[in-house]
Amino acid sequence: MNFSLEIAATLARLLAQEDTDGDKKITIEDHGPRAFSVQATDGSDHMIKGTYHLSNLLQELVIAQREGKQEVIIPLEKIEELPVARISRMIREYYWEGLTRTMDQDGIEALLSDSKNEQLAGDTLHIYVPYGDTMAWQYYTELAQQLPLKPIRLPEKITPEYVKRQNDASGILSLRLAQTDHGVKGVPFVVPGGRFNEMYGWDSYFESVGLLLDGKAHLAKAMADNFKYEIEHYGKILNANRSYYLTRTQPPFYSSLIREVFELTKDREWLGAHLRTAIKEYKTVWMAKGERLSEIGLNRYLSQGIGMPPEVEEGHFDSVLEPYAAALGVNLETYIDGYNSGNIIEPELDNYFVHDRTVRESGHDTSYRIEGKCADLVLVELNAMLYKYETDFAYLIKSYFGDHLVDGDYLYTAHYWLDKAATRKDLVDRYLWSEKDGFYLDYDLKKQQTNYFESVTAFIPMWAKMTSIEQAQSLVQNLLPKLKALGGLASCSKDSVGNLDDNLPQRQWDYPNGWAPHQMMVWQGLLHYGYKDEAHELIYRWLYMITRNAVDYNGTIPEKYDVVAATHKVFAEYGNVGTDFEYITTEGFGWMNASYQLGLSLLPKKELELLDRLTPPNSIYAL
Repeated sequence: MNFSLEIAATLARLLAQEDTDGDKKITIEDHGPRAFSVQATDGSDHMIKGTYHLSNLLQELVIAQREGKQEVIIPLEKIEELPVARISRMIREYYWEGLTRTMDQDGIEALLSDSKNEQLAGDTLHIYVPYGDTMAWQYYTELAQQLPLKPIRLPEKITPEYVKRQNDASGILSLRLAQTDHGVKGVPFVVPGGRFNEMYGWDSYFESVGLLLDGKAHLAKAMADNFKYEIEHYGKILNANRSYYLTRTQPPFYSSLIREVFELTKDREWLGAHLRTAIKEYKTVWMAKGERLSEIGLNRYLSQGIGMPPEVEEGHFDSVLEPYAAALGVNLETYIDGYNSGNIIEPELDNYFVHDRTVRESGHDTSYRIEGKCADLVLVELNAMLYKYETDFAYLIKSYFGDHLVDGDYLYTAHYWLDKAATRKDLVDRYLWSEKDGFYLDYDLKKQQTNYFESVTAFIPMWAKMTSIEQAQSLVQNLLPKLKALGGLASCSKDSVGNLDDNLPQRQWDYPNGWAPHQMMVWQGLLHYGYKDEAHELIYRWLYMITRNAVDYNGTIPEKYDVVAATHKVFAEYGNVGTDFEYITTEGFGWMNASYQLGLSLLPKKELELLDRLTPPNSIYAL
């Protein structure tokens, strides 16, 4: 059965009847009759019933309208499409495209509407260009004749002092441009979504997992090419390509990305170039002594900026700054101006912001696990990720380069990297593994002891294949039950955060919230060690939560979830990106999209059938 519909009139009638709260969506919070009559192409009347089917009708009408159509024929199977198939198809056919950006003329025209690009100089977009990229400098200089943008050439040596001076003129950092037969084109990248309209570090890797599954290897390859550009020109893979992130990196996934892209493309020359750049990043970003390499031989995060992070919302640090302002007898605004200008010197506050920026570099902004001490912590997950770098390097060199990779004056063998990985594992077992507790804990360099906190990050060594069989069994027995919830794994246990109140507010990377990158790595880690049943249960719980929320809330796929209540209604700190849209989401959220596609690829058929019937996990599994 097909329906031939006049779009504008049908939309108006549908929303007037079913969108009772006026948010231009049809959800379970609306109180309409949940039954809408449409005429089929054979002239018969048909009643579309239920929130899910009505929201699908709304979405199909809006998709056609945005394609410039005034009338559309919609088949009944699109309206009654099973939830799992529909969500997966929307991700594959619409959301990735909606999240794809470029740094050429077309992409910059879109960037001009980004609220974060409002400059003191009016509506001019500042584009920072690396000192050594002459093609980009010429391109943006010429483009500035047509668009309201101002190219700014970065100095050859970028210092924290320079970055701080640019905070009042912040802007976007250029990414790779390519010369084509049709002129200069930006190498594309996929953004997380919503207000996160730049290329973010670890988001890019997890998005690429989904892109590769969805037949979009060209986009995952392009993300790796932009990683390479950032390392070559900015010295690191950036938190995101904005000027105030020049001193800040993100969790390292570059070796995983190039390995997974290569498995599809089989481009050995491309792999060799990226492998050399990844080794450069490993040596210069992570293994520089006194910086991110600690005195115990393991790694920490350490963002090297100065002062207050400029990207936070106004008032974010007021509670921290008020006691300092009161001690000087000045109001908060005067104190902030004085501190930012350097007229007020406060070493204790300087140290606080070192830790705060470092929390943001870790990707876990924010969590009580690391707040106020992140630069002093050797984190379990970081060292697992670097172990995977070392084992990835060994595997790729042995498998595709005859066991010898020449890089300038250096000759690397697989044995060289396996030795480094073995040394790291020994140190992790010595400093981070708690025999008493049966799981990994972060290590506090200042206190010279482990930092007790029951965190999902303790499972990342399983993802990296770093744990022994006995350690994996201990993790599954001792920690997994403390984190498992209705909708998947919480970021930490309830006991670890304790009792929260106005003086101790909830942090978004803590209980009861769950995040896509954690779920994805834990699933894969469990499968590495043969824990199929446990992995499948966690996948089902996560996918059920996403599917149930999308069915009930007009296709909503947000940044994060409260996994205890299995809801997208998360209000800790920054709210929930991906929930603010009208009619239809065209993006979902990057790593959430990827987690859905990965989960579907790993879940057995019988459980996929249960998922399509929206069978609650607690009727299948016991908590």
